[in-house]
Amino acid sequence: MKIKKNISGSEALIHCLLEEGVDLIYGYPGGAIMPFYDELYKFQDKLQHVLTRHEQGATHAAQGFARVSGRVGVCVATSGPGATNLVTGIADAMIDSTPMVCLTGQVPSHLLGSDAFQETDIIGISTPVTKWNYQITNAAEIPEVMAKAFYIARSGRPGPVLIDVTKDAQFDTFDFSYKHCTGVRSYKPLPKIDVTAVDAAAAVLAKAKKPLIVWGQGVILGKAEEEFKNFVEKSNIPAAWTILGVSAIPTDHPQNVGMVGMHGNYGPNMLTNECDVLLAIGMRFDDRVTGSLDTYAKQAKVIHLEIDPAEINKNVDADVAVLGDVKSTLPLLAERVASKPYTEWYAAFKKHHDIEFEKVIKGDLHPTKDGLSMGEVLKEINRASNSDAVVVSDVGQHQMIACRYATFNHSKSNITSGGLGTMGFALPAAIGAKMGAPDREVVAIIGDGGFQMTIQELGTIFQTQAAVKVVVLNNDFLGMVRQWQQLFFDKRYASTEMVNPDFVKIAEGYFIDSKRVTSRKELGPAVDEMMASDKPYFLEVCVEKEHNVFPMIPSGASVSDIRLS
Repeated sequence: MKIKKNISGSEALIHCLLEEGVDLIYGYPGGAIMPFYDELYKFQDKLQHVLTRHEQGATHAAQGFARVSGRVGVCVATSGPGATNLVTGIADAMIDSTPMVCLTGQVPSHLLGSDAFQETDIIGISTPVTKWNYQITNAAEIPEVMAKAFYIARSGRPGPVLIDVTKDAQFDTFDFSYKHCTGVRSYKPLPKIDVTAVDAAAAVLAKAKKPLIVWGQGVILGKAEEEFKNFVEKSNIPAAWTILGVSAIPTDHPQNVGMVGMHGNYGPNMLTNECDVLLAIGMRFDDRVTGSLDTYAKQAKVIHLEIDPAEINKNVDADVAVLGDVKSTLPLLAERVASKPYTEWYAAFKKHHDIEFEKVIKGDLHPTKDGLSMGEVLKEINRASNSDAVVVSDVGQHQMIACRYATFNHSKSNITSGGLGTMGFALPAAIGAKMGAPDREVVAIIGDGGFQMTIQELGTIFQTQAAVKVVVLNNDFLGMVRQWQQLFFDKRYASTEMVNPDFVKIAEGYFIDSKRVTSRKELGPAVDEMMASDKPYFLEVCVEKEHNVFPMIPSGASVSDIRLS
């Protein structure tokens, strides 16, 4: 690009963002980042800034934007408490592999290490939860560092990057030019594919009589949905998903046998310990998926398709490891596999599904009690949205219900906090998701506990008029903790019962159309009204107070010890 003579570091930061295709950022101004905001004021026609009500909200909004759009999310904060307020969202993005660039202001260089006002060592604090971080003290460093930041955030296994910029570096001037980063010495984001490993994987699958695919978010992050679908259909292998992998293929795909994990489906969990080959695709064998590692799939040959070498043999030893981007490795494996009927094997999944339906699903989706269930709320949302909505869930019982019962026709439709389990995630993440996919309906499913952790982001919805549909499932409890207290702590409900405010009045205070539902006859019409609205909408649904989420694998137990009640 043409050299821009004698521009400030702040203006350089703006040009870097524009060069990287950024047109939307989330943030909260303050003293150390004020030069950047002053420059941003001049670029409002090119770079939209969304003022969240808390810096944590900015990170989660950037996450929601990134997860739905497939682009890098960007957030901005000032030094000290502004920067530290980003850390939860950064940690969430790190463990869930979300591409994000965070800009923080910092005190002037000569004050570093002096405990100056609002000085915090954000580089030291964020090092464990970032893919890379860097502190800029010289304005001339800005173009190269920012180009590297975006390259690292989006390449390979994505993740968050934090760039800390001192105030003097924002004011200082230099001659600016920009060159996109295409590589970093010693950083190899895409492992070289070993075709002999692909051959070995195909040889193992050729002998399989009861193979099982477990896929994760790597399929979605690798933009490999079509390749994955082709492989699944050619091989005819049953396929189960982790909560971050769901929606890579439609819910109603005939080979989709359900969710694995602590509150996953009965069949794929039980049959994990009966399969003879476990084919893991773009997933990391999280403890919520495996339960006790001592008993997890010990009878099976394990094939692991993974982009990050650090995940190979980390939790579960692989008999065959196929390193590489699944968008490239899946077609190679598909070429080498043949379809088999697996008739008896599919019958085993059907048998387990029928058991789960009678003991769990029927009661969740078609309850006979007067009280509303969380499952029937999801059933109504599926109906009213034709399964085309993006569902953004918070953390808790409602999250597991949403992941179990929300149905999807399109990829990038289930947005939730997976590895970190961050309460308060959903409301700001839904704002980002709506801005990342403005043509799609976005429905946030939130519990009454998590809602109050970032409830202030209703102000962001009001100011931006982001047409998010917010559904609070209110059971007046911290429901998941209460469930554990009931099952494992003799019903000692210590500090889990909530005394809640009038949520509808609060939402109305932000001039958001709102309604409360307390009976079954009100539910369908209220959901229809919400989904028909082209504006933000808040719906509180009062559900049963002591409803539990089953199936459930007790913590540390085998996947075979899954409980149906």
